Amino acid sequence: MNYEVIIPAAGQGKRMNAGKNKQFIELDSIPVIVHTLLVFQNHLYCSNIILVINERERSIFMDLIEKYHLNKVTKLVAGGSERQESVYNGLKAVKNELILIHDGARPFIKPSKIEELVKAAKEKGAALAAVPVKDTIKRVENNTVIETVERSTLWSVQTPQAFQLPLIMNAHKDAEENNFFGTDDASLVERMGQSVAVIFGDYTNIKLTTPDDLIVAKAILEGKEE
Repeated sequence: MNYEVIIPAAGQGKRMNAGKNKQFIELDSIPVIVHTLLVFQNHLYCSNIILVINERERSIFMDLIEKYHLNKVTKLVAGGSERQESVYNGLKAVKNELILIHDGARPFIKPSKIEELVKAAKEKGAALAAVPVKDTIKRVENNTVIETVERSTLWSVQTPQAFQLPLIMNAHKDAEENNFFGTDDASLVERMGQSVAVIFGDYTNIKLTTPDDLIVAKAILEGKEE
């Protein structure tokens, strides 16, 4: 059941309009990235954390690792110009045969969901967490509705995404060689003809992208404290 996790944290998150890497925004006086790292730090089956960073922020991350005693973070890997490149850089540092890839700005992943993903990836090769979309979905062009999309088969994908190492390495290598950029890591595996298992995620497992997300995040934290 042991696994390693790659956490990309090199992006600046411009949509957050924070004037700094959104990973350093504080929730309950603790940086977002620390909330995320602590989930895996405290998870029994996580053997190692690979943190992908902007080299200019290395000293900040090192200070946080020391301050919060994050001893499972054993490698700080330089990120690339795109998230996909950053993840590939992280994969090159992996040793375990089972790897999770998780957004640094998604701090509310539950250990039980991690364990479901690990089990599914071990059996199927690749797995991701997702939840059914709640809203009506419409296809729009030039500010005009083109069609209403049937939503019964539409799911909103989250992280972590879990893979057997040879599979995800080959998928990233092929994508690099063919100059293909996917919207997530699972899409690279899909284009190789490999099926990806889906577990039911959690609606609180949000990614912090815009200022409005911080309001929701604070509410989630308050709910956990009650």
